[in-house]
Amino acid sequence: MSDVNQTLRRSGMLLAAAVLLAVAGCSVGPAYRRPAAPLPAAWSTTAGQNAAWPSRQWWQSFGSATLNGYVQQALAASDNIAAAVARVREADAQARIAGAALLPSVSAQLLGEKEKTFVPPIGGPTVAGIEPTITASYEVDFWGQNRATREAAVLAAQASRYDRETVVLTVLSGVATDYFQALENRDRIQVAQNNLGAAQHILQGLETEQRVGTATALDVAQQAAEVAVVNATIPPLQQQLRQAMNGLAVLLGRTPESLQFHDASLAQITAPAVLGGMPSQLLARRPDIAEAEADLHEANANIRVARAAFFPSFTLTATGGYASSYLNQLITPESTLYTLSATLAQDIFEGGALRGQYQYSQARYTELLADYHQTVLSALEDVENALVAVQQTAEQMRRQQDAADKAQSAYNFAQIQMQAGVTNILTVLNTETTLFTAQDQLVQVQYQHLAALIELYQALGGGWQQSDEEQARL
Repeated sequence: MSDVNQTLRRSGMLLAAAVLLAVAGCSVGPAYRRPAAPLPAAWSTTAGQNAAWPSRQWWQSFGSATLNGYVQQALAASDNIAAAVARVREADAQARIAGAALLPSVSAQLLGEKEKTFVPPIGGPTVAGIEPTITASYEVDFWGQNRATREAAVLAAQASRYDRETVVLTVLSGVATDYFQALENRDRIQVAQNNLGAAQHILQGLETEQRVGTATALDVAQQAAEVAVVNATIPPLQQQLRQAMNGLAVLLGRTPESLQFHDASLAQITAPAVLGGMPSQLLARRPDIAEAEADLHEANANIRVARAAFFPSFTLTATGGYASSYLNQLITPESTLYTLSATLAQDIFEGGALRGQYQYSQARYTELLADYHQTVLSALEDVENALVAVQQTAEQMRRQQDAADKAQSAYNFAQIQMQAGVTNILTVLNTETTLFTAQDQLVQVQYQHLAALIELYQALGGGWQQSDEEQARL
């Protein structure tokens, strides 16, 4: 028994020495260095000269309890988010699998056999054998291949977390956009219905005047045409409303027909202040940029994996146990067996596969380096475009509101003059058409401004921030 214990202790010391050797082993690939990013000192748009960043709960700044509720539904039931969460679990499992090669493997085996020798004419002896053994093996990671493999898997898992954050931000931005688009279509339908009612009222008045001879058939026909034009604008708006609601329902993980709106309007939505942030901090604020860098870092680790494959592998194996023909003698010193072995393996001819893998890993890194640079540039473009859109739609909304107010005044004044017999129906028709157009465009600009704010929140990362630990790891 003491011999076996001594053997196992020797095996353990040997494997421990191998682990220490592996830890002190060398790496045969390039060390990762974060690439330079072309970040400006400030945004070109004056609206973005603000060091603040959006809140993690950016949707609450619109002041809509309905939107807040939809966001919570999406977080709980969105299939896109659920799939992204599952991909994180998949990547974590792959990282655990990749890390297993850094630890010794231990297996147990129990071999039992019975053999009878036949010796004519009376037969022969029966021999029974019992052999329990434990085998431990460890591949010395002298060239850092296993460490680099595990590092690549860990970085892939980290990239999947950044991807999940990107998916969440995309889904929530889609929820807010679809909700506001549905409100826009509701408001435009309401504007059309209001104008339709006013046009029908004028038509009824003209028909009355025609019967008493104070209005002509042409006057009635012109107003009837206006009623038909306004009435024809309603069906496509109702179609767009239903489509926006259907898209919103899918983002919430619901069937399209299950979503019904309560009465609401864009006028009830608060337009929050612009938050620009500093360009120098954008790298730690956009999960897609962080994901691109994690992918790049992973590719760097895979270069080290491919480079280490050119060098020989060194494996230590220790086996200890007993072998006996009789159970009661199984654990006696005489039944002890053990083996210690070391294996050095090196590919002699592999048809260029190792060199091809190494060249592929280098090319992949170069590709992802370009992708990272493009991701940074696209992020800067997104912010600049969103800042311009927020600024210009705010100004357009102010001017369109002024146009709608003046069109309303002109319409009211034209009606008074027509009733007094001072002006004709053509003047009323012109002011009526101008009013409908101005009010309809005002609703559209209100939506465009809110959509620009959503795009800005999304361009700024939606309040997400990379931790100091994650930045140091990359």
